[in-house]
Amino acid sequence: MHWFLRTPLQPTTMVRHTTTATATTPAPRERPMPSWSISRPTASSWTTLGPSTNSTVNPAVAVVTHYVGNLLDKIPLPRWAVYTLLVVGALLVIICCLCVCVKCCCRGRKKKRQRKEDKIHLMEANGKSSATPVQQDMADADYGATKQEERGRMLYSLEFHAAHSELTVGIKKADSLKAMDLGGTSDPYVRVYILPDKTRTCETKVFRNTLDPVFNEQFKFQITKSSLLESTVVMQVFDFNRFSKHNIIGELRLQLCNVDWNHVIEEWKDLVAPAKFEEENLGEICFSLRYVPTSGKLTVVILEARNLKSMDAGGSSDPYVKVQLALDKRKWKKKKTSVKKKTLNPYYNESFVFDVTFEQIQRVDLVVSLWDHDAVSRNDAMGKIFLGCNAAGNQLRHWADMLSNPRRPVAQWHSLLSATQVNSTLTLKKKIPLADKLPL
Repeated sequence: MHWFLRTPLQPTTMVRHTTTATATTPAPRERPMPSWSISRPTASSWTTLGPSTNSTVNPAVAVVTHYVGNLLDKIPLPRWAVYTLLVVGALLVIICCLCVCVKCCCRGRKKKRQRKEDKIHLMEANGKSSATPVQQDMADADYGATKQEERGRMLYSLEFHAAHSELTVGIKKADSLKAMDLGGTSDPYVRVYILPDKTRTCETKVFRNTLDPVFNEQFKFQITKSSLLESTVVMQVFDFNRFSKHNIIGELRLQLCNVDWNHVIEEWKDLVAPAKFEEENLGEICFSLRYVPTSGKLTVVILEARNLKSMDAGGSSDPYVKVQLALDKRKWKKKKTSVKKKTLNPYYNESFVFDVTFEQIQRVDLVVSLWDHDAVSRNDAMGKIFLGCNAAGNQLRHWADMLSNPRRPVAQWHSLLSATQVNSTLTLKKKIPLADKLPL
């Protein structure tokens, strides 16, 4: 295909050249020459001539080419410099793409190699591959051994009065406790009880944001000399959490048969990890308290319970909550929630309002107990706690927070205790005296 390009023409005429053939050769048919205009070319003026057909160049391509040419003309650089920069830029882009691909390939190979090494180590650990035994060096003897975690230490005291059959346990202070909160601190308190009877559990006050609390509290337990030699005193340090389970930091267990009672014992000891499966877990209950002094309204909202003890044969329970008020150690008012069928994590969200004057609130004890409902037999107690000015530990703190924040509900989780333990501490009387004889 012959392309006829535009060339500078004379302003007058165009000359047509012909060829004269010989007598023996016929003259070829003349191909008409296109007529060219002297005016500026447009996109539609570009044509091609072939042996048999004519075709027109795409106008869009011609327009793009025209604009690209104008853009290159505006660059104050020679055309060869512009082309060089374009080539260099294209090479840089290609090199960057190659580097990314190589890096991805290397990463994939590294992962495959690591997986292969892990498989080899696993086979060696399972004994599927043999290796030459190497004698263990003394420096490596302790490697892999379980290192005891530092939990801090505690200063305590023990004193036994044989004449009164009374054991006094003193919680002095703690030092360098383990941080349990995100801020690098803890809210420690100490729980004290005696095994195996565990008829009474005592708790110290909660100290906020400290790892070196000073308690200086004493707890007295009635115990005979014979029982003393078979008992163990347990001192557990907990981290207080209002809306979640209290985490244990460490504990001390002292066999009282090994103690010399001729003098008062006072010494530091390192806390150790708590014993497993020593204490039966009865579950937890969450409720809120709100007291309005002006109207004398005490509002108790039973929210939920969790991890309750299974009481039925099928591995579940039918729990309900009984809320009881005791005034001056005598039973006064009580209400109860609905029964939740076949669950160990019931959700209630039931509210109860009691009329308690400001003069009575200082003498009232709130008893919250969980029961398993049985249609035929007697209902079984699942756990119990009590709050009030006569309580201790977390229960006393919850009650104090309610009194110090009037008209504001205060919610908190509590660990359930056995009914025997709470009843021995609270010692409620059967009935409340008549209204006219009730001291106000």
